[in-house]
Amino acid sequence: MADTPSAPTPRPSVIQLAIKEKAALFSAYIPAFLHGGMFVPTTRDYKLGEDVYLLLSLPEDTQRYPIAGKVAWVNPPHSGADRKQGVGIHFPNEDKSQELKNKIEFILGKHLTSDRSTQTI
Repeated sequence: MADTPSAPTPRPSVIQLAIKEKAALFSAYIPAFLHGGMFVPTTRDYKLGEDVYLLLSLPEDTQRYPIAGKVAWVNPPHSGADRKQGVGIHFPNEDKSQELKNKIEFILGKHLTSDRSTQTI
């Protein structure tokens, strides 16, 4: 009896997000996620739990940070409350993600406790 080949596991989609200003970083960062996360504006349909590969650029930093995250929140089109369509990407529980979370929180500093509205939950 021959083995039937199983369907290949789909490769995670790659999302590039270049954040050029601290205000945009504040608006996109999701500190409520345990390991950190980012809101990514997109019109593409994603499902909760879907694997994504995020290439993130931060303000005044030439490095791109690769994160193999998961879609943890979906903001559908026309969701109201002036929210952009997009997804919340949860960073994985790994050292690279913790370093990135720490870097983002250092950049944001006291702005993390601001009550200004953001694009996140």
